[in-house]
Amino acid sequence: MEIRSMPQLRETQIADAKENLVATVVLAAGRARRMGEGGPHKLLAEFEGIPLVRRCALAALESSAASVSVVTGHRRHEIEAKLEGLNVALVHNPDFASGMASSLSAGFASSEAMRADGVLVLLADMPGISSGDMDVLITAFRRSGGHAIVRAVNCGKRGNPVILPRALRDPVLHLEGDFGARHIIESSGLPVVDVEIGDGAHLDVDTPEEVVAAGGTLKE
Repeated sequence: MEIRSMPQLRETQIADAKENLVATVVLAAGRARRMGEGGPHKLLAEFEGIPLVRRCALAALESSAASVSVVTGHRRHEIEAKLEGLNVALVHNPDFASGMASSLSAGFASSEAMRADGVLVLLADMPGISSGDMDVLITAFRRSGGHAIVRAVNCGKRGNPVILPRALRDPVLHLEGDFGARHIIESSGLPVVDVEIGDGAHLDVDTPEEVVAAGGTLKE
């Protein structure tokens, strides 16, 4: 794992450092197999003229999270180029082909995530997630005292993003295979706070048709 371009905490966030610090980890390492072999990369598709991976990183930066780390893997250099100039940590996962677990572990192992009381996990293929959505989740996490799992839902159906508290760090670091954190959430015994954020909680783009239907333009 390689970590570069470590961001600094913003002044307004340093004052809140004792108030359940939240770090955001953006997962942008996947192979996007459903886009077709040799086809365009969904994270490079443009929404309102902005590459999707940059759009998600910007939304995270505009939220009240203290830091933003982006985990890269497949087509790493192209993804990183779209993040140029942003105050984000770039975390390369060389094992990205093994599945989501390795990318989650890489993100949670970053120094910013290790310092945080909770980690907001944001999938980079979700164009409908705004900074406001993330702030609602962060507020709910802080109201729980930093002890609850906070999950975005739409009409009561679980979705993303999710905030995982410090207590779940070790289980995430030991995840293996092509799995996310659902099993950890369901078996943790910790309280789960579901927060309604609307359609964005379920809007991800996995195919060229879904990218276009969501308002994106395929580029590369």
